[in-house]
Amino acid sequence: MSVVAVENQNANSLETIKQAVSAVFMGRAEALDLSLICLLSDGHLLIEDVPGSGKTSLSAALARALGLDFNRVQCTNDLLPADITGLSIFDRQTGKFAVKDGPVFTQILLADELNRAPSKTQSALLQAMEEREVSIDTTTKALPKPFLVIATQNPRENIGTFDLPESQLDRFSLSLAIGRPDTQTQKEILMQPPRRSDEVAAVVTSQDVIKMQESVAAIPVHDDILGYLLSLSDEIEARCHITLSVRYRQQLLSLARASAYLAGRAFVIPDDVKSLIPHSLHHRLGRGDKTARRQMIDTLLDEVPVP
Repeated sequence: MSVVAVENQNANSLETIKQAVSAVFMGRAEALDLSLICLLSDGHLLIEDVPGSGKTSLSAALARALGLDFNRVQCTNDLLPADITGLSIFDRQTGKFAVKDGPVFTQILLADELNRAPSKTQSALLQAMEEREVSIDTTTKALPKPFLVIATQNPRENIGTFDLPESQLDRFSLSLAIGRPDTQTQKEILMQPPRRSDEVAAVVTSQDVIKMQESVAAIPVHDDILGYLLSLSDEIEARCHITLSVRYRQQLLSLARASAYLAGRAFVIPDDVKSLIPHSLHHRLGRGDKTARRQMIDTLLDEVPVP
């Protein structure tokens, strides 16, 4: 099969996925595209929005369309680490301890209202998100592939929330706010019978998703683009007075590749990097004046020379 034929086949698959998800999650194409970019780059997604905006519908419909397993954990202030990872239980019949898997052993995990869980419970996801495995007592088990965490976060001024530590935030490649669809789309949602995410049919398989991720990782990146990415990261650190890890730079490169793939290109262009900078940084800007920092980033994106 020729390269053009393969690219057309990938484009058709992605368009079919978007159509399937849009039947349930209507009118917010950018949020869907960003979610797919995050998945294709093998990253994790943080959604910061009000209840009822469609976070669960998006996550569940995406999992169904992709043919992936899906679990949801409702985070509360009494949630324990074992409620996410699982625990070791003594079996009287065998006289041995047996590991009971927790909900993290899935392919798409929705951690709803993650910042309502205390820090100890939040930390249960650190190993899973970075190393794609979970340690329970003396047993370490690999997570299924692909593996994506979609976490939602309430505004930090809400009562009963715990700030996500930097080590947790750094593991999320992207953050976004879903927002409301336009008025016409809202009318369509109100007038038609409610559609459930479990009505979405699988249009690809988990193996197809893994192949897409492998194709994304293999997209070549010109040395000038790499230099541009690093220059932007260094300038953002200097001007916004924040620290961006090497992991961040790796994530941004993977996201840029996934953006090119979603656009049907086998190469990365500067706009792939520029368009994802705001979403890759929003959750990393800390407690300072985020509006001022975003304005600073917009100015910086205009000033840094584009290759």
